[in-house]
Amino acid sequence: MQHLVFVYGTLRYGECNHHLLAQSSCLGNHTTAPVYALYDLGAYPAVIEGHSAIVGEVYHVDEETLAQLDLLEDVPVLYRRERIETPFGQAWIYLYQDISQLNVSISSGDWRQKV
Repeated sequence: MQHLVFVYGTLRYGECNHHLLAQSSCLGNHTTAPVYALYDLGAYPAVIEGHSAIVGEVYHVDEETLAQLDLLEDVPVLYRRERIETPFGQAWIYLYQDISQLNVSISSGDWRQKV
């Protein structure tokens, strides 16, 4: 079975965990509707519900890759998966669950613009 996944942080092209998507096809860039908030947790970002648009990429992944991403994101403990609409179809997005850990907001909605 194939899935679409929207990635916004360390899984994006050129970032430290992108190697997990090496066998997956990038369908293109996408910016979400303004219904999220992006936070900097130091080594990686967190997205929760909010009022900002999030910048990222959409990938076509297989079951094995999705399982690897779930392990990386510690689903369902640290993150949970939800579906969002993209121009490529419905895609999974990883949403952070422990809002008490969120202090540094990235108002641009783009992990690469965190400074």
